[in-house]
Parts: sequence; structure tokens; C-alpha cells
Amino acid sequence: MAGRDRARAQVDWSTAAAAGRRIVAVTGNWPASTDYTRRRAEEQLARFAVDAEAHVRDVTGLATGTEVPAARTVDRREWVDAAARSMAGLVDGEAAGRPGISARIAGVQAGGMLGLVSGSVLGQYDPFGVDGGVLLLVVPNVLQVERALALDPDDFRMWVCLHEVTHRVQFAANPWLRDYMRENVAALTGADGAGSLGELLERVTRALSGGQRHTGVIGLLEIASPAEQFAAVERLLMLGTLLEGHADHVMDAVGPTVIPTVGTIRAAFDRRRSAPSNPLQRLLRALLGMDAKIAQYVRGKKFVDAVVAQVGMDRFNAVWTGPETLPLPDELDEPQRWIDRVLGGPTP
Repeated sequence: MAGRDRARAQVDWSTAAAAGRRIVAVTGNWPASTDYTRRRAEEQLARFAVDAEAHVRDVTGLATGTEVPAARTVDRREWVDAAARSMAGLVDGEAAGRPGISARIAGVQAGGMLGLVSGSVLGQYDPFGVDGGVLLLVVPNVLQVERALALDPDDFRMWVCLHEVTHRVQFAANPWLRDYMRENVAALTGADGAGSLGELLERVTRALSGGQRHTGVIGLLEIASPAEQFAAVERLLMLGTLLEGHADHVMDAVGPTVIPTVGTIRAAFDRRRSAPSNPLQRLLRALLGMDAKIAQYVRGKKFVDAVVAQVGMDRFNAVWTGPETLPLPDELDEPQRWIDRVLGGPTP
């Protein structure tokens, strides 16, 4: 079976969406809130997403002069549906005809993950939406987190928008990113011996429960993935690290002139990210990629901070030229290597 057809057959994403919605029905679609509170949050987030675009373009110098599309505010159930459609689009659609039993089983497993993570996603830029890229802002999660951390709602909502809008700007300014992601996912899911999503989750779970040593998400993926797939995994991880670190850099660069309590928000999130969790939570964090996300913010931001401080944002933007200018794994922790390779050294 060709790689792309094989990828399609692995997961029935309609089943995944249905399973995810059932999880949301059990765990709750919204925190306790009035209709007025929900409407105000939706309206404010949509407006802030437009305002944030100007700040992001000013700091990055990317996507200037292009149209500013509207963001879409969603609840947890709607996010599950959108995420399932995006995943189907990422592997170039679902297989035609009636899905097989293995695809439906994998769909239930994938939907379970979507349902669980739907309670923690604040926002997401989806470059693989049916109608092109779309920025999703998950309103109930924004409400829940700003209350739990006692944050200023106006500032926190703008902070969320700045991060997610940066992702939209990254893809709008660099259309090749979308195809690059799709190609690497195809290489990952289409390789011989890739196995089903259920097999992947089983292998990761077995590795964790068996006490195998690993170093963050790289170690888990090395355990769970056949050797021929790991190059694609690593390329996706490096791209994700750059995208997340760049977004965090932009948020801090915009700073207190736009978000007066940005220091408080950053400190609260740092504490939240490093908080201990019980064994079940640790397992879920690994399966859902949350540890990878935390590592991406920290490692990627250090890289972007260091390069921009040395050569400026204009020269840093050479990173977006194409796949060959993305940082290599050793360059993330030693930014001078990337500067020497891509830029030929610092500005005299």
C-alpha cells in the first residue's frame, strides 16, 4: 500500500471526532459561567486577535501588507471537531468508502486523546483546515485558566492571542511550512512498519510503565518509532521547537506596553508548567505531548533570544528561507553554530 493510502487507512477521523465529543460530554464543555461572560470573552478574543496581528507584524517584520483574517472562537466540542478535520487533512484526507475495523479502533483511541487535550488547549493555528489556515481560540479554556491563576482577563486574553497569532503570521509569511509539515508526516506515517496509532500508544505506555529511561520526548519517540521514521520525527520536532520558541520570544518582545501584567502572566505559567503531577498525569502528559510542548517553549525561546540579540530580527528571519535554514538539533543549544552556518557569522 502506498504511504499516503496507508496513512489514510490508519485512523477513521470521523470516529475520532465522535469519540472526542463523548469525552467532552463527560468532562464538561464549559466551566461554570453566564451567557454574558461567554459572549464577552468570545467578542474580546476575536477583537484582540486582530489587534495582536499588528504587534506581531511590527516585531517580526513578517507578513506585512497581507490581509488580517478573522479568528474563530470555539468551545471544547468544536475544537475536537476542528482538530479531527485538521488531522485528516494533514494526511491528505480520509480513505474513500467504509472504514475498516482497525481504522475505527484507532479512531476511538485518537478521539480519546483529542477529548482529553481539549480541556487544556488555549488556542491553535490550524494550517490544514478545510478552508485553508484558521486560528482557533478555545474560549472555555481561556476562562478556566485565567480564573485558576487569578490573572487579569484583558491582559491574559491578549497574551494568548499574541502567541497564537504569531503562528498564523509564521505560516502566512512562509507557505512552504505547510507542505514541509505534510511531507514529514507522510514520511512518518507511510514508512514500512509504521503501525497503527494504537500500536504507537501501546509502545509508549509500555515503555513508561516498564521504567525505561528516556530523555524527554526524543527518548519516547526513539522507543516508540522504527529507526527509519526517526529522521522525520526529529525534523518535525525541530520545526515545532522553532515555531513555539519564536512565538514566546514575540510575546515578550511586545511586552508591558501592550500587556501591563505580562511579567505576572509569565511567572504564573512557568510555575504551572513545572508543577509536579501524579503518575497518571505524567503518563497523559507524555501521551499528549505536553512535556514536548514545555521543552519546545524553553529550548526554542533560548535559541531565538540568543540569535536575535546577536544579529537582530531582520537577519534572524533568514531562518524562514526553507528547510535547509532551519536549526539543526545541535544548533538549538549552540546558536552560534546556526549563525555561522546560515549567516556566515555575526554582522561586523
